[in-house]
Amino acid sequence: MTDRFQRQQTLVPQARLQTLSAGIIGVGALGRQVALQLASLGIPRLQLIDFDTVETTNITTQGYLQRDLGCPKVEATARAIAEIDPAIQVETITDRYRPQISLHPVVFCCVDSIASRAAIWRSAQHRTEFWCDGRMLGEVLRIITAADEPSKAAYAATLFAPAEAEPGSCTSRGVIYTAAIAAGLMLHQFTRWLREIPVEQDLCLNLLDLSSASAQSS
Repeated sequence: MTDRFQRQQTLVPQARLQTLSAGIIGVGALGRQVALQLASLGIPRLQLIDFDTVETTNITTQGYLQRDLGCPKVEATARAIAEIDPAIQVETITDRYRPQISLHPVVFCCVDSIASRAAIWRSAQHRTEFWCDGRMLGEVLRIITAADEPSKAAYAATLFAPAEAEPGSCTSRGVIYTAAIAAGLMLHQFTRWLREIPVEQDLCLNLLDLSSASAQSS
C-alpha cells in the first residue's frame, strides 16, 4: 500500500506530528475545515468542542451534509474525520468551552466573537504550545498565531472590546471558500511551527482586494 503521506513528507514532518494532539474550539465554517485538513495531514488525536447542531444554512456555508441535519456538529465532524482516517482518535465535547476542560497542546480557536475568544484565552494561554485564532467576515479573514511568549503577549492586544469589533459576528455573513482559505492559512502556520520556521503572528487578507496583495508580494 502506498504511504498516503509521501507527497507531503518534505512539508509536514510526520515524526513530530505523530507526537501531538490538537483541539478545535468551535466547529462551524472555519473549525470544520480545520478539522478535516488536520485529519488529512495525519494528526493522530483531535479534540472537538462545540455546543451547536447542524442547521440547513450550515450545508451552504460550513460544508455539512444533508445527513448531518439536527446532529451535533462535533459528532458530524467526527464522522467525516473517520471517513478520512478511522485510526484518528477523536474526542467530542458537545458543550461550550469551559475552563475545566483539559486542552491539548495545539489549539485552533474558531469561535464567533471577541468576547468568547478573550474568555477562552484567559484560561488557555498558559496551557498551549501553539495557538491559532481564525477570524472572518464575508470575504475578509485574519489569522493570528501565538507560539511563544512574545507572540502570546501580542495576541492579547488583539482582544479588543466587543464594541470596537466589526459589526456582525463571524456567522452573520459567510461563504465556504473563505473558510477553506482561512483554514488552509491556519494549517500553514501550524506546519511552519512544526518545521521550526517562524510563524506569521498576524495575517490579514481581503479576498476582494487581492490585486494589491499580489502587487506587494511581487
